[in-house]
Amino acid sequence: MLRRSGFATATALTCKAAFAQAPKSSSAPQIPSWKTELKMLAPNVYAFTQASGPGVDNASLSNAGLIVGEDLLAIDALGPPVHAKAFIATAEKATGKRFGRLLNTHHHRDHTNGNCFFLPAEIVSHSYARQAVIDQGLPAHPYADRPQWQEGMNELKLAPPSTTFTDRMTYRYRDLVVEAIYNGPAHTWGDVMVYLPQHRVLFAADIAFFYVTPSGQNGHITKWIEAIDRIMKMDVDVIVPGHGPLGTKKELAETRAYFEMLVPQVEKTFRQGMGVGEAAAGLDLGRFANWTNPERNVLNTLRLYAEFSGTITPGIDVTGTDRAMKEYNGIKSKAR
Repeated sequence: MLRRSGFATATALTCKAAFAQAPKSSSAPQIPSWKTELKMLAPNVYAFTQASGPGVDNASLSNAGLIVGEDLLAIDALGPPVHAKAFIATAEKATGKRFGRLLNTHHHRDHTNGNCFFLPAEIVSHSYARQAVIDQGLPAHPYADRPQWQEGMNELKLAPPSTTFTDRMTYRYRDLVVEAIYNGPAHTWGDVMVYLPQHRVLFAADIAFFYVTPSGQNGHITKWIEAIDRIMKMDVDVIVPGHGPLGTKKELAETRAYFEMLVPQVEKTFRQGMGVGEAAAGLDLGRFANWTNPERNVLNTLRLYAEFSGTITPGIDVTGTDRAMKEYNGIKSKAR
């Protein structure tokens, strides 16, 4: 059973406070900006990206995908109602069709809160993700710190997937083969990516974070690296990340390089007995220092400590996260 309380409540607020104060590095490469758009990647294949860039809190600004056949397949539902409804309206206007199916790539709320707005479409996910959606429920006051996202909150209701699989599922939209493939544990224990072999397009979801610090609150970091390696062996030209702009294997290699930077540093501090927050605050982020949401280094450090101690589980360590974030915030505040 997952812990119902998690990174959507008090922890999110402490993380946000740390992010707001994080200085930019003058030595690390500056990240690009990208816009909100529905972009055609191939005939009947679209990516829906949400705008972000330098200095923008990317939390809950997830991406989605769209496959067009006799009806529409959505890849992820987004989180706040305003995001989900914007995606639906844009997709239906562009295609003149309605959604018949929604595939959730994993259970996190920024990909599943919007599920209810796609009903009565069929909702599909990995079996783990369905149960995780049920277990996490809906927060009492979602996105309370973002007043611009409050419209439609009273319409939110829990809509878990009704169809599940454990390995892979293949759909055909006209002549387009759409392969839903389990590739976890990585970001979560229920990660699914969507591969279109005819067009060499991959919707990697949150296995891929481009110019955005990966968020590992439910992750298994070393296996996440293995999941990326499996993608790198695939015949893929275009990768749609869960967060960030469209990219290729070049950008995905940077996601991997971030973890390769992180693991040995955290293993060293773990062996030294250093606290998680202190370890995260002291990381040398190198060329990743300007990626958005650097507070997530605390989450990733905590998950690596759990790996190294042999105590990692699929759920969130809420108490450990809160303690580590307070320590991290305190150190960062004194350093300014």
